[in-house]
Amino acid sequence: MIPRHPHRTEDCRAVSDILQRVGDKWTVLVVGKLGDGAMRFNELRHAVGGISQKMLTTTLRGLERDGFVSRTVFATIPPRVDYELTDLGRELLVPVGALGEWARLNQRRVAEARMKFDTAVE
Repeated sequence: MIPRHPHRTEDCRAVSDILQRVGDKWTVLVVGKLGDGAMRFNELRHAVGGISQKMLTTTLRGLERDGFVSRTVFATIPPRVDYELTDLGRELLVPVGALGEWARLNQRRVAEARMKFDTAVE
């Protein structure tokens, strides 16, 4: 019998690797904010809200490494650094935006399902 959906281990690893990056809470929020245009570090930190300086730095470095974000340093005093989405990052906005919209539309349904489950388990 031939499987309907053959999977290859290398494909699963590749998908898992990418989803680890783009499925991260902070990544989704940072990409969403940068979708409005280039931002400086502190601007972005304020816009995201609740993210530590260290976590934002880590998130931005990961996004830059993966090709979703570009970092531009301006030779001013003090130096100015802007972060913005690359073409790949702008493409990522489509599924990230869709997932965010789905979450907003279904937040109540998920909360109700959790309450129902928790009540049944007790």
